[in-house]
Amino acid sequence: MPFVPNQFTQRAVKSKLVTPQQRITRRRFLGAAAATAGGVLASGTRRLGANAVVAPPRSGSTAHFWYRLQPAGPYIDSQRDNKAFGFANATIFLSEDNARTWPHSIAFPDADDITFSSILKNGNIIFATGSRLYVSTDNLKTYRSITVKDTDGADYIPHKPRDPGRPGWYFHPLDGVHTWDVNGVEMLVWGNYCNVLGGAAPVNIYYSTDNGRTVKIAYAFGQNPNYRDNGSEGGGSTGTLLGDPGNPVVCRHMHCVAYNPAENAFYACTGDRDIADKHECHWLRGSYDADKDKWRWRVLVSDSSNSRYKSGGINFVDGKLYWIADANGPQPHDRGIFRCDPADIARPEAHTMLFNPQYESANMIIQDGVILASHYAPASPYATGFIISQDMGRTWAQYDLKEFGRRSPVRFHEKNSDGWFRIDLRSGWIKRGEVLFIKPKQISKVRR
Repeated sequence: MPFVPNQFTQRAVKSKLVTPQQRITRRRFLGAAAATAGGVLASGTRRLGANAVVAPPRSGSTAHFWYRLQPAGPYIDSQRDNKAFGFANATIFLSEDNARTWPHSIAFPDADDITFSSILKNGNIIFATGSRLYVSTDNLKTYRSITVKDTDGADYIPHKPRDPGRPGWYFHPLDGVHTWDVNGVEMLVWGNYCNVLGGAAPVNIYYSTDNGRTVKIAYAFGQNPNYRDNGSEGGGSTGTLLGDPGNPVVCRHMHCVAYNPAENAFYACTGDRDIADKHECHWLRGSYDADKDKWRWRVLVSDSSNSRYKSGGINFVDGKLYWIADANGPQPHDRGIFRCDPADIARPEAHTMLFNPQYESANMIIQDGVILASHYAPASPYATGFIISQDMGRTWAQYDLKEFGRRSPVRFHEKNSDGWFRIDLRSGWIKRGEVLFIKPKQISKVRR
């Protein structure tokens, strides 16, 4: 019998394998199950939205994966190997057994405002609220605030927000993989998905090479006149300009940053709109000189929002570049899941479309030969849509897990030591909903 934890009941979802670029009929979730799990209960709401306690665990199965909601208890914000970081009741928590128990905790009054966290290889935990960044180096016995360093080494001080309750999402990412081994040193690199909720913020790429003890800016985008701090959730055309006044490259927010070990280079993509003669969708390539602690970035391509460059989910496998596009605008839409040599990113004629899910999608992870991606709920007939290939893009399937309602899966974390991916389910597009775990089945179990 396929492995499903004992406390969950399993019911199957019918599935069908399809070949690349074949449209798939929308699938209906046929079953769900329930049980309860213990844990630290939370109350109230979070600034990101939705309830502070997830519903009792529900699980199910498709031909390609098992899935389950997180158990009741702290909101599981990130995971790594056997560890998980969570928060509830003005407290932050650390688990060492994949969220079964939470032996480490400390009071943190702004826990409900956490927008980012990452567990580093040496055990340090870095986490953030709107415009403030913190690190714990002792399993949450203590934590301290981090002052980010600008590209010139000076302290990078967040702007004074017009509305103190909306300081801006300085550190909130849309992707879930932020650490890589770079020449024997773990690097933490990520960009902020902002100017949607929480107030206006400048757009930056951040990095750390010393296990999160210090964080610096790798790249600062220019001042976008359409996302000034006017006190609103996402900014507007009046108010305080934010960003680097000397950089003409502007965007709304970061979609993804990823590392290619074959080139020893980082790639980043941004969004979101076309404003007059300015594009906000860019792809950048960055190289880091560790000896000089300096970055060199160049824009590889800038294009309209109705192009494959409005995208996310950047992954590198065996030197090849993979990504997924959420192009929108007048038809025809230039979207899908693509692969190419990194040197050919600016040459669409050199791209291979592996699959077209038909609807906007911008989150994807690849691990152990499995490609897992998701639909953007407001633009798709899928309620909670997932796209999966277990053979690196030769065959594909899509599933609609309707029992979770209208949800957009984002922030895909690599599998924990039990083999489960961790995924945010966001209400609409960006308000926090639930946490879902997905465990791919062995390919031999998939019907052909």
